Formats: sequence, structure tokens, C-alpha cells
Amino acid sequence: MVRIAGRAPVWWHVLGDQVGSPELWVYFSGGDRTLEEAVRASLADCGIQLVLAEGSSRETQGVVCFTEITDELLAVLHERSKTGRVLALAINGSLPTGTSWRLLNAGASDVLAWDGGGLVARQVLARIERWQAIDDLAESAHQDLIGTSPTWRAAVRRVVEAAHFTEAPVLLIGESGTGKELLARMVHSAGRGHNGSRAELVTVDCSTLAPELSGSELFGHERGAYTGAVSMREGAFSMAHGGTLFLDEVGELPLPLQAQLLRAVQEKTYKRVGGNVWMSSDFRLVCATNRDLEELVKQGRFRLDLYHRLAGSVLRTPPLRDRREDILLLAGHFFQAALDDDAAPEFDPAMTEYLLHRGYPGNVRELRQLVERIAHRHVGPGPITAGDIPEEDRPAGGEVARAWPGEDLERAIADAVTMGVGLKEISQVTAETAIRIAVQSENGNLQRAARRLGVTDRALQLRRAEKSKKSG
Repeated sequence: MVRIAGRAPVWWHVLGDQVGSPELWVYFSGGDRTLEEAVRASLADCGIQLVLAEGSSRETQGVVCFTEITDELLAVLHERSKTGRVLALAINGSLPTGTSWRLLNAGASDVLAWDGGGLVARQVLARIERWQAIDDLAESAHQDLIGTSPTWRAAVRRVVEAAHFTEAPVLLIGESGTGKELLARMVHSAGRGHNGSRAELVTVDCSTLAPELSGSELFGHERGAYTGAVSMREGAFSMAHGGTLFLDEVGELPLPLQAQLLRAVQEKTYKRVGGNVWMSSDFRLVCATNRDLEELVKQGRFRLDLYHRLAGSVLRTPPLRDRREDILLLAGHFFQAALDDDAAPEFDPAMTEYLLHRGYPGNVRELRQLVERIAHRHVGPGPITAGDIPEEDRPAGGEVARAWPGEDLERAIADAVTMGVGLKEISQVTAETAIRIAVQSENGNLQRAARRLGVTDRALQLRRAEKSKKSG
């Protein structure tokens, strides 16, 4: 990399008084000043006027400009991708084979090579505007989607993008209790056109469909279609017209009903049970399952043609073990609801440790049920304590089992080593992550965070100050 002697990496952000300008930062990784000025001029021609930022800029979307891959570049991509989307831009116009994949694995959302003209600048603007629109929709679409972890935020962004910018069917796959129904509601509310939030969301739990009544539930029936059909009934397909049809646990559908569903989904036409007239219904289709549908297809238990019809966008909901940073936030939300208290609850150290290290096979649903049981025992002011935990929920032997180092950490380090990240950067990022998590878990209280990390208040303050100085 060509460097100016003594010149540190430079942060820029969009000029504040630009009406309609995107919110973003631009980071030049210590490159040639001539190239830097040429890129800024190209962006300015597209309406992105940059001014120098005082230290590390805090907008969520951004562009990292580079001439070659360095540890510094990978560190910026890794850190910035936790809170937003980052575009990696090779300003020397060269992207060697394999470069894009390495940068994407490090956290970049896209990789471009600057062409010396305005085309790439317009591409940058288009991507930033799309990402900002997705974030705005994610913030406003649903209030019940609690979580700030990068894994959860990325999942929500993918759902919003599929919901708002396409009309394709959405297939949500994930373990029980991971929020598939909430995300289905987000698809409905974030959708545009006829399936927008003012239309109806019709939910069908496929696991509860009785074979003899399933046709009536989905397609409705005519009067006299069978014994007990004393009047005409509309089914889910009819009620979802102009809105969204959500088929929950779609992997439980029996094969005969799968064949009927295929035609109805493909043609958006159906007949009521006992009827001869073809009816039509225009709706957005969302399906969810905790089954591996591709494996069911191999076993002959799910139709391949139906799977492809449902899988316009396949989105996977992360289990709680992959978003442990959200556990205390979720627990606090559930406690507030259970205690009918607007104030954020406090947890004593034993309770905090218990919540963070307990296993949750049932994911968020299990956490909510646990919190409700604990809340029923809690009385009086002050923090929620370990004594509030019901006896049957307490850890065996009186100690919370800790897996250290866990499989998640080993996978993350393995990924870093595969990407060519050095030992120094791995150690630095691990320490910074631990500090960030400790401070968040203690609601910004540095004294308690330092105690959790086994360091002095002064040492923690110095490390945070050093990190801020480097990023600036």
C-alpha cells in the first residue's frame, strides 16, 4: 500500500445540510492523497459532499476505500459491520481473484472497484440509499422485534429487504421459538402494494389441520358439501385476498394436501369444497417451518415442486445461542411485560450469570416462559435475585455450567484464521468484544463491567480511551 509518511487513516462524513443526502461515512485506509481526492470528487458529482469527521464517524452505513488488504482494513470491516453495512471500494481499480470473498467474509456487504469515473460512484450511492431504506423500514415495521446483536439485526434486514422490495413468497426456516411468526408479521407490515399493513394477515397452523377438514380450512366449503356444512364458509385463501397468507409449520402438511396447495399457490385459484366454480385470490405468501424441507424432499415427504414454489426467498431465523448478546435485553423486556412496570429491571450478579449461561433449547419462547415464572415470585423493590428462580429451574449442583471456550468462539477464530487474520488482530478484537459485551450487560456502568472482566476501573478506562484514539 502506498502511504503518506506519518499520515493516519481519515474519516469523512456527508455534509450535514444536504437535503435528502444519505447518512454515511467514508474511510480512506491511509492511501494516496491523489486517489483519495479523485474518489471524493467522483462522489461529489453524484451529490455526496464529504467533510472531515472529528474521529471515527458514527453513521451506520459506510464506505471503506483501500488499495490492498491489510489487518487494519479487515479490523474496520469487522467492527463496522456489527452496527451497519459497509461497502469495500478498491480505489486503485484492481480486485484480484478471491479478494471479494475475503472482504465479504470479513464483514463487507459488497465490494466494488473504482473505475476512475462516475459509474461506480452512482453504484455506491444506490447501495447506500437501499441499505438506509431497509434500516428505516426495520426500525418502524415492528416494535416487538427485540435485539441489537449483529446476527439478529442482519436477519431482520434480510426479512425487510425481501418483504419490501419483492413480491416473492417468503420461507422462514428456524428452530421453534426463534421468532418466525413475528418475522412473518414484519413481512406483512413492511410489504408494499396490495399486501401492505392495511390489508389482512391470515394465519393457518398447518400442524393442527385435520385431514378431513383441511380443504375447508384452506379453501372454504359450500353449503351441504358434507355432513354438518349447514352454511357456506370462506377459507383462508379467500380471507387473505389483498393481504398476506401465513402458513405456519408448512412442513407438517400431508402429501395429498401438498398437491392441492401447489395448484392454488401457483395459479392463485381454488375451488371451495363441494363447489364447481374456480375462485381467485391475490395474496402475499409467507411460510414457516422448523423442519429441513430439503431433507424432507429427499425422503419423498415433501414435494420438490411445492418447495420451489414456496422458496422465493429463504430466510433463516437465528437461535438464541447465536445471539446471546440479546439475552439480557430480551429478559428485561419480558420482565417489564410480566411485572407491568415501565422501569427497566435490575438483575443481581447471580441472576445475570444464570440468564447468560443457561441453555435455551426452546430459544426466545423458553426465555420468555422462564422470565414469567421468575416474575411471579419476585416481590418488592430492588433487583431481581437468584432466590426468585423457581427450584425446578435452578442449576443442578447450585452452579451454572460454563462452556469455555465454547464452540461458537472456536468457529469464529477458525473463520478468522481462514480469512488470513493475524494473531494480534484476533487477540485485539476478542478483548474489545469482551469489553463491549461487559459494558452493555452492566448498562454502561464501567465499575461493574471492570469487575466482571477481572480488571481495574482504570485499566478498563485506559483501554477504551486507547481504542477511541485509534479509531479517531
